[in-house]
Amino acid sequence: MSSTASEGAAGLGRALAAIPSPQVNSIPIGPLEIHFYALCILAGVVVAVFWSERRWKAMGGEPGTIMDMAVWAVILGLVGGRLYHVISDAQLYFGEGKEPIQALYIWNGGLGIWGAVPLGAVGVWLVARKRGLSMSKLSFAIAPTIPLAQAIGRWGNYFNQELFGRPTDLPWAVEITPTPEGHMRAGMEVGVTTYHPTFLYESLWCLGLAVLLAYLGRRFENSLQGGRLFALYVMGYCVGRFWIEYLRVDPANDFFGLRLNNWTSIAVFLGALAYFVWAGRRLDSFSTAVVPHGHDAGTQVFGDTTDRGGSDEGTVYSAVDTDDSVFDQATGSSEEVGTEYHPSPERSSSEGSTEDGADGTGDDSRSKPE
Repeated sequence: MSSTASEGAAGLGRALAAIPSPQVNSIPIGPLEIHFYALCILAGVVVAVFWSERRWKAMGGEPGTIMDMAVWAVILGLVGGRLYHVISDAQLYFGEGKEPIQALYIWNGGLGIWGAVPLGAVGVWLVARKRGLSMSKLSFAIAPTIPLAQAIGRWGNYFNQELFGRPTDLPWAVEITPTPEGHMRAGMEVGVTTYHPTFLYESLWCLGLAVLLAYLGRRFENSLQGGRLFALYVMGYCVGRFWIEYLRVDPANDFFGLRLNNWTSIAVFLGALAYFVWAGRRLDSFSTAVVPHGHDAGTQVFGDTTDRGGSDEGTVYSAVDTDDSVFDQATGSSEEVGTEYHPSPERSSSEGSTEDGADGTGDDSRSKPE
């Protein structure tokens, strides 16, 4: 009796300490049903866009630029995220007894970050290319905000009671209950109610990654241009996702003892590392344009950067105040090698023509992204 009582007390203690599961995952509003999963993703997007706008403005960009890009990035990101999930977990939607139409039910959960980020980046690239903006600068502004959005969005898995980890008795375990119809959820074990809250682990990891990237961006701004800060985000996320994925027990395709997403983390990490090294060797070759082509405000035209003796190296001529004849006198023929047009308001005539700003100790007056 004593042993039984002790076990019961221990079980009660664990139950009291565990994170309780939400009993609802949506709110009915008239004929509509608003899912908390969608609200968490939306909240993450809104926070990321707001922070990206502030960082972009601090870099000299025009307000509203990130908002315009976010429309395409979010649409394509959702499509890419859902495609990756459906393709990598096709057994959940196709086959005998399955309902393929549920592959479209995005509100039930199931978005793969491995598809969302690349296709979302395509949306940013399309708008940036049309406006003549630098993807290097845009990626620098956006990099810390994406893991923050992920940190918020992961709580949608909590409301859906999905993507939890192995059974555990830890005080911070999440309590998982059967579905309202009485069915066992994917990954549940008979008689086990508490599991690793992998959604919480990933949320905290992404939150810490966002803070770290923001700090590194301020501390090493020049050397992390050219998409290198974004590459650090990718590598940092892959490291966290690898060990978190290893704890998960939801159905997944395994290869050589590892889940598909583990292998994806390794492959993407290596790709981001290779890019980080490659970009570091050619920082001065990336565009620095932060205002659209044709916009007068802040637009600058950089003169001939070669040593011709006719003009000072790195001389800046305003595209607003300088007509063609004056510009031709200062730089010679427009076809001469070295003439560049850089709509980059963050530059000044005292800064060189390289993007990494070697020995740029005199740029304290420039606003830094938060």
